[in-house]
Amino acid sequence: MPDLKTWFFTEDCYPDLPPQETYESIRVDLPNKYCEPENASRLYNQYLDLWCAADEMGLEIMINEHHQTATCMVPAAPIMLGILARQTKNARLLILGNPLPNRNQPVRVAEEMALIDVISKGRLECGFVRSVPYEAAAANILPYKGSERLWEAHDLIMKAWTTHDGPFSFEGKWYHHRQVNIWPRPFQQPHPPVWITTGSGASTEPVAKNAHVAAVFLAGYSRVRPIFDAYRKNYRKFHGKHAPLDRLAYCGLIYVGDNERNAEAGANQLMWYMQANKVPEHWKNPPGYHPPPISANVLRGAHVSGSGAAYSTELKEHMRRGNVFAGTPDQVFEQIKAFWEYSGGFGHMLMMGQAGHLSEKNTLRSMNLFNDEVYPRLRELAAAWDPEEVMEKRKTMPDQDHADINNLAVDFVR
Repeated sequence: MPDLKTWFFTEDCYPDLPPQETYESIRVDLPNKYCEPENASRLYNQYLDLWCAADEMGLEIMINEHHQTATCMVPAAPIMLGILARQTKNARLLILGNPLPNRNQPVRVAEEMALIDVISKGRLECGFVRSVPYEAAAANILPYKGSERLWEAHDLIMKAWTTHDGPFSFEGKWYHHRQVNIWPRPFQQPHPPVWITTGSGASTEPVAKNAHVAAVFLAGYSRVRPIFDAYRKNYRKFHGKHAPLDRLAYCGLIYVGDNERNAEAGANQLMWYMQANKVPEHWKNPPGYHPPPISANVLRGAHVSGSGAAYSTELKEHMRRGNVFAGTPDQVFEQIKAFWEYSGGFGHMLMMGQAGHLSEKNTLRSMNLFNDEVYPRLRELAAAWDPEEVMEKRKTMPDQDHADINNLAVDFVR
């Protein structure tokens, strides 16, 4: 029976910064003198506590990593995941993900992920990402051909996970390894589930070919259909059947309040994630990262996944776009249900439930309200999913940039 899993996510930000006008960029070159170690220690432990609370509630756990930025203080997600592999008991542990083109040793990634999978007794969900453009400089790499490097590293990791009869050598275009023979091997056989982030229809083809989970971040109403539909089309081409619901994932910001006033206040604090991402053009569009036509569009102001563009609009607009779901439990359910049906359905809701100065107390209250009053209804919705029926219903739902069907749900935002 189809299901919908919810994964609690926070980027582990460091929000205690001087006014934005005093620095050029929150990423790459913001001086680390602003990061007080004692405060950072408090925040790290608070975020770990939230993930452990998610485990106790019955939510799954998602983490990621970024580099040289206050938006995410986790430069080594495998370390955080190793802690959670030991501290949690039941939750699936998703790393989304390992920035493969920025790491020169894919075999080390294979080893780290196998170690976490064994410690957690098979709870790892392993995501691979290309990395965002700002981190090319921080990783001291050329951003050129990042997708090629990602997929070659992917192939090496998959072979390292599934080869059990002694060393092999790997000679690729970008990576060359001899005597590959990882210890330990993964707990899950033949390997842990793999996730890949996608930002366009074209990028879904190799993901669907490998039957991996395709994860989409903040695509909104205007872009979710082309991406999800392309994945479904490619999956059917390669496997001769409909893509299972659990092959698609969507990440949005979610805040659930006891009443509309509390919900609006909490959601506006979550909006720090959107509004704090001050990045100049030379960091968000480095030469070679995007194909020339896309790079030109970014220069014209278009939003491309990872570019940092179009992040500073207000809460109500992001709710209409389908990036933020906020309100009372009933309102949040109706908002996610409308988006879920419009997209054709997905099996994973990636819940960014904490950002900025949103307190641990208020984050936990939102998580509990979601878990108790929203999550069960979403799972019922997914359990009734039928691919033929959903796609037939979608014919009556025209494509749109900002979905009018969501307007009623966001009217409480002043």
